[in-house]
Amino acid sequence: MNDSNQEKLVHAYNTMLERVKDILKDTEEKALPTIKEALDKAAETASELGELTKEEATKIGDYLRRDLHEAADHLTENSRQFKEWLKFDLEYAEVRLAELFASVADKTRIELEALAERARQVGEWHTGEITGIGILRCKSCGEMLHFEKTGHVPPCPKCHSTVFDKHFGGTEN
Repeated sequence: MNDSNQEKLVHAYNTMLERVKDILKDTEEKALPTIKEALDKAAETASELGELTKEEATKIGDYLRRDLHEAADHLTENSRQFKEWLKFDLEYAEVRLAELFASVADKTRIELEALAERARQVGEWHTGEITGIGILRCKSCGEMLHFEKTGHVPPCPKCHSTVFDKHFGGTEN
């Protein structure tokens, strides 16, 4: 994948996250759409506007869904742990992206709780995928990859493995 296409997909991740936030905000006083509906609408818009192919929009939507599910898992297990994770990531992250992510996670907490069980099964990140801010831990050797902004997941710099899980500060996953 060339750098231009990688940047396009990273930008699309951020844009789709912004659209999910906007959709949730616009419908807040009405019945809130589910995260799936919001992600599907954001992906459809990206495809209709020619920003991404339908396949690319679906892939970015899947990455966003995975990251939101992971947040849901930890939010429902321990709200304090989620707040500490978000605070920790704010030290490394672009503030705007963190606020968007927190806003989506906050407004959809009830739905996220319902998705928490599925999130436990989703929690793997692979080389080449896109992820938001945070820390990924190599499942093979435990090496930590720190993401200060949205980006592609590289192979582990220590052992070259390609599978990671989310790391939340001092907790063991």
